[in-house]
Amino acid sequence: MKFFLRLLAAIVSAVVLGLGSAYIAVQSATPADSVVKNGPWSANLAAGGTTADNYTRTAVAIAGLLVLNKDETIYYGAEADSAGAPFDAKCAYRIEGHDPDARWWSITAYGKDHYLIDNPAKRYSVSKTSVVRAADGSFVIRISTAPDAQNWIAASPIGFQLTLRLYNPGPTVRDDPAAVALPAITKEACS
Repeated sequence: MKFFLRLLAAIVSAVVLGLGSAYIAVQSATPADSVVKNGPWSANLAAGGTTADNYTRTAVAIAGLLVLNKDETIYYGAEADSAGAPFDAKCAYRIEGHDPDARWWSITAYGKDHYLIDNPAKRYSVSKTSVVRAADGSFVIRISTAPDAQNWIAASPIGFQLTLRLYNPGPTVRDDPAAVALPAITKEACS
């Protein structure tokens, strides 16, 4: 009987260590040459393309993304503001800028579980066609747990991340995705 208990313990330990190490590898694995940083935004240019390695493909599948290649769409993600401070669910943020060089764009907030954030107003994102602009074409989008009248995206009280999608990116984005002008993210106030 002791033999079977030891064998069972060894099998359980092997499974836990194997799955745990695979999870850590998938969460931290991103080929360094395929990731670009642009202010608070970062993009994995291999995602959705033929150069994506198995870890990148697995990370995309776990997050539940349907990713197109970088010539069709570039996906930038942000988990911190432009000052480098991680998003705080108790704070409100301002996203401001001008239209990026793309046929269409959207900014969407997701919970830490990669799902849309449930909110009574059903406000999950703002896009090129729904954003309210100033006279000079600039826009200001607010993200917080408290509703705002215009250009507001709901934040989760337990944390969130942002995704900026650039569909049919223009030549300036395709040529140098790390240098193109993207919206800034500024912390406004905390409760």
